[in-house]
Amino acid sequence: MSGGLHLRPVLRMLGWILLVQAGAQLVPVACCLFYGESADLRAFLAAGALTALAGLLCRAFGGAGEIYPREGILIVSLGWILASVFGALPYLFTGTLSAPADALFESASGFTTTGASVLTDIEAAGRGILFWRSFSQWLGGMGIIVLFVALLPELGPGARFLYKLEVPGPTAESLRPRIRDTAGLLWRIYLLLTVVQTVLLLLCGLDLFDALTHTFSTVSTGGFSPRGASVAAFASPWVHGVILVFMVVAGGNFSLYAALHRRAGWRSLWRDSELRLYLSLLAVATAVIAMDLSRRDGWMGRTLLDAAFQAASVMTTTGFASVDFAPWPNLSQGVLIALMFVGGCAGSTSGSMKVMRLAIGLKAALREVCLLFAPNRVMRVTVGGKAVPEEVVHSVAGFFVLFFACWGLGTLLVLSAGPGLVTAATASITTLGNVGPGFEAIGPMANFAFYGSWEKLVLVALMWLGRLEVYALAALFTGTFWRR
Repeated sequence: MSGGLHLRPVLRMLGWILLVQAGAQLVPVACCLFYGESADLRAFLAAGALTALAGLLCRAFGGAGEIYPREGILIVSLGWILASVFGALPYLFTGTLSAPADALFESASGFTTTGASVLTDIEAAGRGILFWRSFSQWLGGMGIIVLFVALLPELGPGARFLYKLEVPGPTAESLRPRIRDTAGLLWRIYLLLTVVQTVLLLLCGLDLFDALTHTFSTVSTGGFSPRGASVAAFASPWVHGVILVFMVVAGGNFSLYAALHRRAGWRSLWRDSELRLYLSLLAVATAVIAMDLSRRDGWMGRTLLDAAFQAASVMTTTGFASVDFAPWPNLSQGVLIALMFVGGCAGSTSGSMKVMRLAIGLKAALREVCLLFAPNRVMRVTVGGKAVPEEVVHSVAGFFVLFFACWGLGTLLVLSAGPGLVTAATASITTLGNVGPGFEAIGPMANFAFYGSWEKLVLVALMWLGRLEVYALAALFTGTFWRR
């Protein structure tokens, strides 16, 4: 029994999070030096110093102690909130954004890998701040908490709680007996994908800045681009093709890639039922969109590539745009909206509900239909030939209720700001699902700047809920969590 909530180990871990983030805020300094942005350089140094000071204060008031589920939930929830708050400092100090709500929105969108933006003229911003936008997504993609689990031996048994809370999906698969080894392996795979994609984009003709920033936003399924037109700014189909492939890879379960590292064989990938369903949904969505576009415009060389790119971008919750899909036919837009609710595989860097949850939820619903005619029959929910524990089935059902409740409430809260129901509904799901662009006033070539401070804070809360998969953050608002 853990007893009451122990705040000293929570403060200790939050201090580590802020200290690592302070170090991360110094990385764009190299970019500022290279491009001669001396004012922005000083801004990053100041932001890093303040973040480090806050981290040291947390460490000073923190202390040793075991990390139990309550402490783990508090660390993960406050960790992402503090990362967003202190990550907003560079936007304010460089003058890129003057309103605190705007800076918090942009920062939260980065760390939660949402990709929604309030910048009205992206390319007018300094290179250092544009690098920070994409780099913050890269940090948030695999998860800052997973990084600490990999690096900090002092966590002890608490590492398992943090890892389970941080790895997205209905289950957090442990590949090795020691969670630290698992987290470290996942980060090495993440780094490898980053290096490989950067090299390929360089070979496609991008300069190092564009190659790095787009790679950061691809492997994290974040979607921030230093170009106002997103990926559509590049005419090369090779660039689009490379980004497409790595979006699909990033939307897969990293545990499967780790299994390949252990020489499990390529067949182990295709034996995974979730991966097969994930790729099948992508293929069907691509085919439907491509046929819908060809019915309107006729078959063109880019039709299939654009259909595949946008289907993958939305389903993996990356949010890149290879073309402005706002004027697409209604059927194509409807498919994209449906994909916003799907997301990638469990254990991926993508957001939204995840393919595994949809598979479990659908089979659980079909079981209930069968039980109407045979109420005494014992039926187990199975996925990929394996029985799903009943507690997981109940957890998935609860997740669906909370997810759709948050989406509906978010829609109502931002609806008063206008400009319409479609805008409000897609703004809610695109932030809750960490997707990025929506439709109508928040389309792929638009932004969220027109919303007022109140609506932006609501959308920021939805980003946090989505990144924490609803349960962790919602738990903080229950009496049970704080009761001894």
